Amino acid sequence: MKGLKYLLICALILVVSVGGWIYSPQYQINKLKRESMAVGKDFSKETYLDYYRQSKKEDIYHLALGDSIIHGFGVGEKENFVYNFSNQLGEEINKTVHYNNKGKNGMTSTDLHKLIHDGVYDQEIANSDIITINIGGNDVLKTARKKDYYEAVKSFNTLQSTFTKNLTSTINKIKKINPNVTIVLLELYNPLPAEHQLARVAESLLSKWNIKIYEIAKETPSSLVVQTTKVINSKNQQNLSQDGVHPNPAGYAAITKQLLKQFSKEFRRQAV
Repeated sequence: MKGLKYLLICALILVVSVGGWIYSPQYQINKLKRESMAVGKDFSKETYLDYYRQSKKEDIYHLALGDSIIHGFGVGEKENFVYNFSNQLGEEINKTVHYNNKGKNGMTSTDLHKLIHDGVYDQEIANSDIITINIGGNDVLKTARKKDYYEAVKSFNTLQSTFTKNLTSTINKIKKINPNVTIVLLELYNPLPAEHQLARVAESLLSKWNIKIYEIAKETPSSLVVQTTKVINSKNQQNLSQDGVHPNPAGYAAITKQLLKQFSKEFRRQAV
């Protein structure tokens, strides 16, 4: 009887552990990544690089929207992510890639949503072949600065819900204006060092946040999510500037390299 009780307890622990693993944010993100690749294989054998190489257009237009990561806070114009990616993409596809950097320091998802729905960038969106968006970090940071990090953690669900609605509506409007544009979204990364008391909490919450970005991308044809967390994370602090939040030149270069790698491997998903 005791042996049976022991086995039942062990089975329960195993079920709870496996269940926790299956529903963990990172597992869900990995699942969404695999599904995204599978959809691409079903409808297209053309990577993003192949698509732009084979395009009849000689000039490709890249519009970048969002916050200070897009703006290139802390580095020169030729060291930021938007310039680096546009320049290197042009070399890869042997075409001229024109970039238009509309990033603004401190921008939130609500700010971007308003700009898009007010029609501020309608013409730029209509003329673009690629639109890169990094947004959401300030949604959390502004709450943390007004209160503290603990209050930001407590407000997480509300912040994420607002962000998800804003980003979904923003992308829907962009796709309505330009159905064929490629949309590039960036993961939010955890800048806290591993020894910080909130590092593990931040890692978990940001993974949950990034799930929403992947879910939005999954529902959006011709879109992908840059795996920023592969190159900037709590154990990879050398890619951060002295402020401990923004990338330094090496960080922006690493993000560029990661995006180009994904452009060369991921399939461009068309609308079904």
